[in-house]
Formats: sequence, structure tokens, C-alpha cells
Amino acid sequence: MTAQMKYCELYDDKYIPGRWHVRMPRDDEEGREELFDVWRFNEGRVLNIEKPIRLSVKPTGIPIEFSHALGIPIVHRRVVALFERLGLQKEVQFIPVEVEGQTEPWFILNALQVIRCIDDARCEEVLYWLPEDNRPDKLGGYRNVRGLKVDPEKIGEAHIFRPWGWKVVLIVSEHLKRAMEDEGITGIKFLDV
Repeated sequence: MTAQMKYCELYDDKYIPGRWHVRMPRDDEEGREELFDVWRFNEGRVLNIEKPIRLSVKPTGIPIEFSHALGIPIVHRRVVALFERLGLQKEVQFIPVEVEGQTEPWFILNALQVIRCIDDARCEEVLYWLPEDNRPDKLGGYRNVRGLKVDPEKIGEAHIFRPWGWKVVLIVSEHLKRAMEDEGITGIKFLDV
């Protein structure tokens, strides 16, 4: 990528009329359903998931091909096929999930890269964890980022990743954004960063 490449935050369009809302992932352990540890999907590493992941839908509605379940991207097989055609399968892990009421294949999209690229000076507001916050485990890290901006020169060849220090967002290249739009993937929304 050159410094001219643009990037966007990829998120779920919550305002599609009649759309479904996928709930937090769950797994079954010894006959009881438990909440799934979703934070591991923000770590930027391949995960070994041995138990089936189940997702409920409430309210039920029109399935969309890209949605979030507590911030975790849930995608249809068409998204997987698009990433394969673009040669981007090394940048993501697609973890099969069972979605309530669906027979088609669905997946968690696990981005495999975390890149230190936030451009603090261009962000609208950046707050850091300070000693007086009494969180030594987070000291010096980002507490909040508003109006996120990234430095394209720090990103390299990546097309999908999470920014270091603010891994609650998913960033995609302009190239991937256009491909998803051209493919007609439903549920996607973008915000320039």
C-alpha cells in the first residue's frame, strides 16, 4: 500500500428496516449453555475453537451478510468466498457458527492482524489511562478514541485489521471496501478513518 491508500472502519448497519439482530455467542458445556469469551476475537491471532458456537437471533428478521454479535463480526459464506477470491484468507480466520433458524453456513470473522497505526494528532479526541485511574494494567494505553484516524504509512500491505490499543474497531482498506460494495454484501457500513 502507498500513503495514498485510504482506510475505513467497517461496522454493522443497525438501521436496516426489518433486519435481524444476532445475539452474543454461546457455547454448550456439559449440557448448559454459557456465554462465550468474545474478547479473544480482538487479539489478532488464530484461535483454536473446539466447542460449537451458537448464536441466537432476537429479534428475528431479515438475515444480513455482515452483522455484529457484541462487536464480533458474523458473516455469511458469500463474504468468505469474496475474501478467498481477493486472496485475503491469510488476513482472517473464518470460524463456523450455528445461527438459530439458519441452515446456510455462517462464520465469525476473526481479523488476524493488530497494527499500531492510530494517528493521535488527527483524531478528534484521544484519552489515555493515567496513574490516577488506578488501572496499572492499562496505564498509557488508549482509554477512549473519538474520530479515529489512522496513519496509512504504518499499515503496510494489510487489507483488514484492528488498530493496536483500540481493538474494538475493525479497519479495512479502500480496496476491500469497494469489493464488498461491488459484491452487494448486505449489512455493511463504512466510516473513513
